[in-house]
Amino acid sequence: MSVLDLAGVGIGPFNLSLAALASSVPGLRAGFFERRGEFRWHPGLLIDGTTLQVPFLADLVSLVEPAHPLSFLSYLRDRDRLFPFYFAERFHIPRAEYDDYCRWASERLPGCRFGVEVRAVRWTGEVFELDVPDGPVRARNLVLGVGTEPVVPGPLRELAVHSADYLSKRDELVAAEDVTVVGSGQSGAEVVLDLLRRRTGRLRWIARTPAFAPMEYSKLGLEQFTPDYTRFFHGLDQPTRDRLVPAQWQLYKGISAETIDAIHDELYQRSVGGGWPDVFFAPGVEVVDARPGIELDLRHVQQNTTATIRTDAVVCATGYAERDLGPLLGDLPVERDAAGRIVVDAEYRVASGTSGSVFVQNAERHTHGVGAPDLGLAAWRAATILNAVCGRTVYRLPERTAFTTFGLSGGDIG
Repeated sequence: MSVLDLAGVGIGPFNLSLAALASSVPGLRAGFFERRGEFRWHPGLLIDGTTLQVPFLADLVSLVEPAHPLSFLSYLRDRDRLFPFYFAERFHIPRAEYDDYCRWASERLPGCRFGVEVRAVRWTGEVFELDVPDGPVRARNLVLGVGTEPVVPGPLRELAVHSADYLSKRDELVAAEDVTVVGSGQSGAEVVLDLLRRRTGRLRWIARTPAFAPMEYSKLGLEQFTPDYTRFFHGLDQPTRDRLVPAQWQLYKGISAETIDAIHDELYQRSVGGGWPDVFFAPGVEVVDARPGIELDLRHVQQNTTATIRTDAVVCATGYAERDLGPLLGDLPVERDAAGRIVVDAEYRVASGTSGSVFVQNAERHTHGVGAPDLGLAAWRAATILNAVCGRTVYRLPERTAFTTFGLSGGDIG
């Protein structure tokens, strides 16, 4: 049985980026496995008019190797769409187009196997052995990119639709007389905007955050999504990291200014001729309990006042959580911190007692910061992992990526 140099579990954008860059490394044997039948990226949120929140250069490869045959521009050329893209003058592409681009790339990577579920992983003492339906796969190194899963607050678990499933439930939501959206991030705002445009019944939008706030999108502010900041964050002690991430919520939980403006435009249009639209938008409000019916008990976070409402449907745009890797890793000797989270080094390697390396993608926000789920760091992280796997520089990475200096290391500054 041949042994892979690198086996990947899960094929989302991050492991797909790794597979794409690995395909150009001579002699490297890599295989990636995904239980779904084909590549799909957040299909429930591919709403007409929604775009990526990062520029098109945040594709699978371009920020490491812009001449790669699986770049977004190569995709456009293959589709004979370079001139339409040129005249469209788009920096932020539609989400549906990004989904199609990734599927296009996945179909050109023989090492990506869809419809194959990895049920467990074990260390033999020499290699990793992946339990898959058609027989074990052996690999010297392992990378886990199993993604995140939707989070629905406990009281709403049996009553609500998560925004991840929005499109499949949209017809029912449009037909409902009274709809409540919970959550103030970009997904919640996009659902609210789409419902405003498609229905006339009562629409509520509530969230625990103190405001329906814009995402931090200043050019220097965005430098917190650079490798420079990632290195700085990783060098902090864990208690400092844990305090820092929640304070940065507007970097990754805010709403694009364009979406906020579009929502306000819809509301303003409904006020023409007098009167107010039939909406209830309330930040600083949390759902504390829920009952079939659907009856929601609310509490205002600052006022500590309460109210009860009845609604016909609830959409939870309450985010995603990193999947628990425990069932997959089984008895692998993985080191964890005081909070039970895996310890991840600067090269995205999990601390373990195996001679082969286990790497993670988008499971390291607690060690690498808010850039962990950001598509703009996908190619850079993948190249970092490949350099570590190969034990040499197969992809040259820049030493500096930001104008901002993060931290002080002593000596002269400036």
